[in-house]
Amino acid sequence: MNKGDLVKVIAEAAGVTNARATDTLNAILDGIRKTLKKGDKVTLIGFGTYSTSKRARRSGRNPATGAKITIPAKTLVKFKAGKELTDAVNKSR
Repeated sequence: MNKGDLVKVIAEAAGVTNARATDTLNAILDGIRKTLKKGDKVTLIGFGTYSTSKRARRSGRNPATGAKITIPAKTLVKFKAGKELTDAVNKSR
């Protein structure tokens, strides 16, 4: 499923136009993005939790040349599925 497919599902389920469903989905995603950027968690009960964690700068090697390189620090986005989502996925198998 891609974003366009999800917009269609939202539009049909809510009985709204695709344009309105697109605006709604974009607002939700923007809210999640802004919250994560601040370093806060987003918890959707029954679905899952989005969070961030920091990875420190570290050294590594270029696999092609063997030269030492410095890998910069970065912030990772994590998702942990909630119990209801996990149970729903496992029941369908």
